[in-house]
Amino acid sequence: MTPVHFSFTTAFILGLMGLAFHRTHLLSALLCLEGMMLSLFIALALWALQFESTNFSHAPMLLIGFSACEASTGLAVLVATGRTHGIARQKNLNLLKS
Repeated sequence: MTPVHFSFTTAFILGLMGLAFHRTHLLSALLCLEGMMLSLFIALALWALQFESTNFSHAPMLLIGFSACEASTGLAVLVATGRTHGIARQKNLNLLKS
């Protein structure tokens, strides 16, 4: 495994561990998701450049588009929970409760 692949794999795993173990605030969960998506985007872009094929060149742009939609949805949920509950801590959020 090259150092570049190791660094992107490590960045993805650190984001995943932050998402799994440090679930105190909704904003920290969103930041971990964005870190994971950024590492996936850079890895996919380098993979497409490595193969020098036009078939894979659209995949990173599609991924960054989905990442932008995920970020905007996450921020909308953050604002909505902040307005309704007054706090965005994940321990206090329960979507089944009205």
